[in-house]
Amino acid sequence: MFRLLIAVFTLVTSACASDATEAPFVTEAIASFDEPWAMAFLPDGRLLVTEKKGRLLVVSTADGDAQPVSGVPDVDYGGQGGLGDVALHPDFADNNRVYLSYAEPGDDGVRGAAVISATLNVAPGSESLSNVQVIWRQQPKVTGRGHYGHRLLFSDDGHLFISSGDRKKFDPAQDMEGNLGKIVRLKDDGTVPADNPFAASGGVTAQIWSLGHRNPLGIAFDASGQLWNVEMGPRGGDELNRVLRGENYGYPIVSNGRHYSGKNIPDHDTRPEFEAPKAWWTPVISPGGFIIYSGDRFGDWQGDGFIAGLSSEALIRIEFNGDDAREAERFPMGKRIRAVTQGPEGAIWLLEDKAGGRLLKLTPR
Repeated sequence: MFRLLIAVFTLVTSACASDATEAPFVTEAIASFDEPWAMAFLPDGRLLVTEKKGRLLVVSTADGDAQPVSGVPDVDYGGQGGLGDVALHPDFADNNRVYLSYAEPGDDGVRGAAVISATLNVAPGSESLSNVQVIWRQQPKVTGRGHYGHRLLFSDDGHLFISSGDRKKFDPAQDMEGNLGKIVRLKDDGTVPADNPFAASGGVTAQIWSLGHRNPLGIAFDASGQLWNVEMGPRGGDELNRVLRGENYGYPIVSNGRHYSGKNIPDHDTRPEFEAPKAWWTPVISPGGFIIYSGDRFGDWQGDGFIAGLSSEALIRIEFNGDDAREAERFPMGKRIRAVTQGPEGAIWLLEDKAGGRLLKLTPR
């Protein structure tokens, strides 16, 4: 059962705790969900929202009405696992293809993320998936229910990028025979592009675009086509990375955090052969999603990044300067923020985390 939230509220925010100023936006709560995880706008202005327990919903942004979509695969729900990201094919208006990531079980208690493509029918009363095809899987499947990553992003040239977490297993992030702890690049049907950096190696290795990642939960392109990602560090050291073709980002050999056990990990500056983050956070912000804003509605923010903060309960604004980046501003939201996206008219939309997580619309004050 969905609870429509009609209150409009104003948040007091600050770039730092000692310098409080009024937020430059008004926040409107549209609807609430059961553990929402991701969202994507349809061409008609409605919104697709995923819930971790396995529901895909078509949501009216006018009144919050939410209709479930049938045909979603069964998911392995628990811990950080369940239904994950949703992305539209670049030619969705012509082919109605949609992509979903989710956790799926294997034999003997192992699990891994998978990605499907499917045909989406969004006619009112007939919302459904058909022609479902699994186009990618994490390899190998492992025990536990953490660090799936599984964010989805299409490039302008139609390639599908998938962030794949290390599944809390550390060393696989450096293992070129698997795709854990990597960002992978595929064609829209799941096959490997011939110009991938390791395509000549064949097999799973051919999928890899970059390696040495821990738990990458946000990926976005800037206006020049440069890929960036945000990922959770261990105990400290959350990262914003400029993701380059074929490069190694060092985890778990280096990190600006340390293991939860307290054991030290050498910092990035001790191993210059690895790509270092362009910005990093200790204490952590726990990034949950990421966009680079391209709209006109917040004109002063065009080209800036926005990170959904989980433990930080904030929306974090990033300013870029060529190849460098920095945190410019932090807007406390009072709840864990799981996802952020840009609406078709330039508003910024957020999803709160966990049961009762709200869909929020931010518009200029």
